Amino acid sequence: MRHSEFDRAVADEFGSGGASLVSDLVLTGVDNRTAREALAAGVAPRDVWYALCAETDVPVDRRYGAGRLDPRR
Repeated sequence: MRHSEFDRAVADEFGSGGASLVSDLVLTGVDNRTAREALAAGVAPRDVWYALCAETDVPVDRRYGAGRLDPRR
């Protein structure tokens, strides 16, 4: 997952509240950092995404592949 895919996944899943979650919610899955802090520290965007999903109870079926664009045809 790239940073752009992370941003898209957050926007798709959380809408306008996503930015607040990324900057304010402390995630236990990334050493008690916010998503923004974890990304800045070099944690892989996919790991941050999974930690955010776990903390906010996003169903497992909406986690994998989130943020990816539909393939071109």
